[in-house]
Amino acid sequence: MSDTILDDNASSLSIPTDIARHMLDLDEDDDLEVFSKETTEGSSFNASMPTSPGSMINQYKFEEEEEDIDTKDIFVLVDNPESHVTAIETYITYRVVTKTTRSEFDSSEFEVRRRYQDFLWLKTRLEEANPTLIVHPLPEKFVMKGMVERFNEDFLEKRRRALNRFLNRIADHPIFSSTEDFKIFLTADVGALTSHKKLGPGFLSRMGESVRGLAATVRGVRNRPEEFTAMQEYVEAFGQKISSVDKVTQRIVREQKEYLEDLKECAPTYTLWSNSEEELAEPLRGMASCLERCYQETEEQVKELNDNLNPTLHEYVLCTETLKTVLRRRDNIQAEFEAKTEALLAKHADRESIREDLNKMEDRLELANNALKSDWTRWKKVMRTDLRSAFMDTAEKNVNCYEKCLAVWESFLLSQRTDAEGTQVSDSS
Repeated sequence: MSDTILDDNASSLSIPTDIARHMLDLDEDDDLEVFSKETTEGSSFNASMPTSPGSMINQYKFEEEEEDIDTKDIFVLVDNPESHVTAIETYITYRVVTKTTRSEFDSSEFEVRRRYQDFLWLKTRLEEANPTLIVHPLPEKFVMKGMVERFNEDFLEKRRRALNRFLNRIADHPIFSSTEDFKIFLTADVGALTSHKKLGPGFLSRMGESVRGLAATVRGVRNRPEEFTAMQEYVEAFGQKISSVDKVTQRIVREQKEYLEDLKECAPTYTLWSNSEEELAEPLRGMASCLERCYQETEEQVKELNDNLNPTLHEYVLCTETLKTVLRRRDNIQAEFEAKTEALLAKHADRESIREDLNKMEDRLELANNALKSDWTRWKKVMRTDLRSAFMDTAEKNVNCYEKCLAVWESFLLSQRTDAEGTQVSDSS
């Protein structure tokens, strides 16, 4: 999907809907992270549908797309990456531009610069405050091995798009977008953001939560509601399928790029040949022209896969791990509730005191369950919209590519048949 576009001079905004092998795991510098690690619904197609790409695409009107853009009150764009070099590190910052009509913001427009570790802090804070809500993934912590300039143009653009998608997921979320942490991220200067970060849970507090979570995992859940078991099974099946499609798509892109390199070399060979073969010069030059045109169209086709379909698929590969983590957190809350219930009942303490404690824990579990169920429904809706859009864009690009290549070769055939007929007439006379 295309990136959000912000026009500083416009009063209204239009927000359209998104490495090689040998990777190095990074150390402290999370700013070098990149979205690059390798890792259904039924079809509505009808053979009687029109075959024109435009008309086919227009047949699809998804109800998810019917939301009026006028109801959106906050727009975010990540752009303009800059490299910073200090005595101890080299890192990248990105400009984050925000336009909003929300009353809780002091202004309608903000512009700040953020590095990757700031995005990671935001994600962590949202997860800590909302353990059973689904936070979409950030790009992974890998870079190309042996890259002389760690931040080449392709690297930066892929990472920028991934970070832009991440922030817009947060901006579109009814709960995440209203948090104080998100507001601080979008508006605070570097010093204010650093001060705000220090107010969060300390290391010991996070360690305590981890230990409690581990203990709950060891105990396990005795009576998990069936709906959450169904979610877990769905995530497992979805993860296997989309991971397979992601890997195959990445392999197709690699093979298509190799094919492009061969195709690129082929056209000049025909041109060179035509210089020494007078009788075949015209058809040889025609072949060279056709190959050149097909190269250009195929290059656009591969770009669509690389820039649109691949990132969308891989984002949802990473989403499956996020979903598994969220489901584990829910199970941990239930396991902790079950363990404390048994412990309190075993103490034979005052019944009123026990009832009060149990009610608090039961409320916490119910809140976690309701939050997950609501966000699960929302996530599936967004996921289906994203994948349908990526599939449709890919289909349209494929049809356009093949139609143009077909027209090129048909034109070549027609010209050669005409020349052949003309030659036969000339020979017979």
